[in-house]
Order: sequence, then C-alpha cells, then structure tokens
Amino acid sequence: MKNIRILFFALALTGSIHFAQAQEDEKKTKSEDPVAEVFESNQSVTIDGQTINLKAMAGTMELKDENNKPIALFGYTAYFKENAGKDRPIIFAYNGGPGSSSYWLHMGIMGPKRIVVDDPNYNQPAPYELANNEYSILDMADVVMMDPVGTGLSVPIGESEGKDFWGVDQDIRSVSLFIMQFLKEHDRLNSPKYILGESYGTFRNAGVMDYLLGKGYALNGVVMVSAVFDLRTLFFEPYEDISYVVFLPTMAATAWYHDQLSQKPDDFEAFINEVRTFTEMEYTPALFKGNRLSDAEKGQVAQNLEKYTGVSAEIWERADLKIEAGEFFQELLREEGNTVGRLDSRYKGINLDPMSMDSFTDPQSDAISPAYTMGFLDYFHGDLGVSKDWNYSTSAYAKPGFNWDWSRGGGNSFGATPSISTLPDMANALSKDPNVKILIMNGYYDLATVFYGVEHSISRLDLPKSALDRIKMTYYQAGHMMYTHLPSAQQFRDDLKNFIEDTLRE
Repeated sequence: MKNIRILFFALALTGSIHFAQAQEDEKKTKSEDPVAEVFESNQSVTIDGQTINLKAMAGTMELKDENNKPIALFGYTAYFKENAGKDRPIIFAYNGGPGSSSYWLHMGIMGPKRIVVDDPNYNQPAPYELANNEYSILDMADVVMMDPVGTGLSVPIGESEGKDFWGVDQDIRSVSLFIMQFLKEHDRLNSPKYILGESYGTFRNAGVMDYLLGKGYALNGVVMVSAVFDLRTLFFEPYEDISYVVFLPTMAATAWYHDQLSQKPDDFEAFINEVRTFTEMEYTPALFKGNRLSDAEKGQVAQNLEKYTGVSAEIWERADLKIEAGEFFQELLREEGNTVGRLDSRYKGINLDPMSMDSFTDPQSDAISPAYTMGFLDYFHGDLGVSKDWNYSTSAYAKPGFNWDWSRGGGNSFGATPSISTLPDMANALSKDPNVKILIMNGYYDLATVFYGVEHSISRLDLPKSALDRIKMTYYQAGHMMYTHLPSAQQFRDDLKNFIEDTLRE
C-alpha cells in the first residue's frame, strides 16, 4: 500500500508540474503576442489641380470579439484629410482572394500614390515608378485599406487561430468587427459609410453589408469591383452549364480585342449585345438539351461560336460546345505561340507548351506583380514609415494551415448548402434598408470574374424594382484590375465620385 501511495503521489506531483508548466507556457505564449502599433506620417495627393493634405496611419489595431476578448491584430492603412469634420465620407476597402492583402487596390486606385505600369505590356525591371494618384477618391472621402487576418500585418492573437478567420462566415464577421470598432475608435460612427471590395472582396461585401445592418450600421453605399456573388459562375463543374454560359461574352470580347474574328465589327458595344442575345437564345438552350441535341443543331451552334470567339467550329464540336476558360486562354492565340491573360485578357504572353490544352500562367499577373509588390513595400516602409521589423504578407496562401472554409451557416431544409453564394445576404440588406445603393464595376476583358456572370446573378434577385433600381452597373475597356488602364482609371474615379455624390443627395 505504501508503494501505491508513493506512486499516486508521484503521479499527482508530475501532473501538477505539467499543469504548472502548461500555464507558464501559455503565459509565455501570450506575452509573446505582438502588440498593436501604428505609424503616422503626413502625405498629400493632387487631384484636379487641388492638393489634399492627409494624415496617414499604417499599422495594426487590436480587434476584440463580442465579449471584448482580444482575437487579432488587424492591419490597415488609413488616410484622413487634415482638418476635415466627421461628416466626411469614409470608405473601407479590401481585395479578395480569399487570402489577398489590399495592396493591389491601395497602389492601383485608392491611395495617394499609384504604381506606374506599362499596360497592357510587361514592365521593365526596377526601379519602378511611383506617381501621384490623380485618380484617387481621397478628395471626396477618407480611405481605410484593410488587410484581413493572415494578410498584411494582420495576425491572430490570444487563443485565436487562423481557422477562426479563414472561412466565408468567419471572414465576414471579423471584417465587420474591424469596421465597427475602427469607426468607434476614430469617432466616425456618424460619418457616411462605404465599403469597397474587389474580386472575392465583393463576395465578402454582400455578407458584410448585411452583417453590419444587423448590428445597426447602415451603409450609404457598397462598391463591387470585378464582382462574384455565386461561385457556380466561376467553376467549370461536370454536368453544370452556368459557367460555360456566363464566360462566353468575355471570350467574345477577348477575340474581338485580339483581332481573331473573321468579320470584326466596328461597334464593340453592339457586338457584345449581339453575343448576349446569341448566348440566351441559342447557346444556352443548346447546352440544356445536352445529348438530345441533333448533329445538325450542334454544327450550327458551333459555326456561330466560331463567329463570335475566333475558335474554330471543329474544336467547339469536339468539345461538345463547352470550352473552359483555361482552354480558351491557350487556344485563342495558339497559332502565334501565345496565351492570353486570365485577370485581363488584353495581356498576352509566351505559350510554354503549344500542345497543352490548358494554360500554365497568367500574363497580366506576370506583367504587373513585381512592380506592384516592390513598389508597395518600398512605399510602405519608406513613405509611410512602417517599421521593417514588421513583415507584410501580400497573401495568406503560404500561411501554415491556410485552408478556406466554404461552408455557411443555415442551408436548406436538409441542412445542405446547394450553392456557395452571398446573394441572399445582399437581397436581405437591400430589402431591409431602402436607402443603401450598390455600384458594380465590370471589366469587359476580365476572365476571372466575368461581367455576364454578375448580370446573371443580379437578374436572379427576387426583389421589387424599387430595390433593383438601387443597383448600378458600369463597364470598362479593361480587365479585373481595370485601373491599370488609365482611361478606365479615370472612368473608375468619375463613376465612384458620382456614386458617392448620389448617395449623399437629399
């Protein structure tokens, strides 16, 4: 018995030591969490001949959950006009991914400086040029560039982990919490409020506008740049026709741009409208018939597809009238040994394997990424004065455990989610707030999030005309990042300026 008692005592003592060590390790871990830090500087931008002096703040804010428990350091860069009042509009902006930081929008169109690129060509190596951004909206509104957790300087702290932020609903919640807490921290609760997202940022936007409204934060406006609201429109899934349908008009626009049409019409807009009609009246019904389509019908549709896309009818027939985006990138300029861009199909690059059915790279991304990345980091640590001890993550893709959770709360009566979409969130917000307006900005040559996919999604909103009239669509002769094309950058600014003025009008 004595030996047994000694054994139990030893086990208890060991357990106590382990428990104490665990507590000590936990304290040590928490003490090693970084703390929020902000770097201030003075910046300026000249727009329409007027110089706007700005107070810039770049760094992190401690983000708390609904119970005031710290969960993250949320990275941002904010630009405030000097000596402006609380009535000045404020725009929260972010890119997409999911898993992308906001430096694309920051250095492309929203900040006081912009990266100069040789659109639509490949850029020369460093040094890269940083110019005054005359296309910015900073003359009308303050801007907060946000970096979701895992990107930029944003990191989980305390007991939180990446998985608590890396998912559709998790992301909507954390981004919304930041916006609410930032507005309170900077005494901007009563300012006109806007959110602006690009790519997956628009998918996020639809959820954030609904989440904020549920918390009493009504937005004046929501800006969607290169939008997607229903993921079915992006992926070429087996036995699903929708992606083939919505990509066709952008494929046609691309063929028109690269002079691959046997009879190229002069009027681009009229051509795109003609392709829309063909898609709805002939192409979609043909796909719906599937293997019930006769050979004669199939041949006729293939001939028209060649007419509109520049890809031969023989290839369309061989593909059963379905060509995926990656196959189109590769096929359109195969004979000249080039492939076209996904983010912007005006760009073209070397086709590494002319025999391949799918593309290996995205020429636009290859052409502009070095300039944007190096130019931004130099500006971030130089002009904005952010300590070089902080490492800025341009994306979260390389983060340990990064794996996006696409599930959503709710689902249908069986508990399943039939499609991944934030359209219901948008519809809910539009129905409950009769004042909020939405601006959707589409690039004709965007083969990542195609304009016809957006049109398809918006046409599915079961809302009265009074609500649908609050959605405005604009179009640009460029791609996903339409602001790399300077005429489109000017149009972007003009459209955003008019939208803000419209939402502020009595």
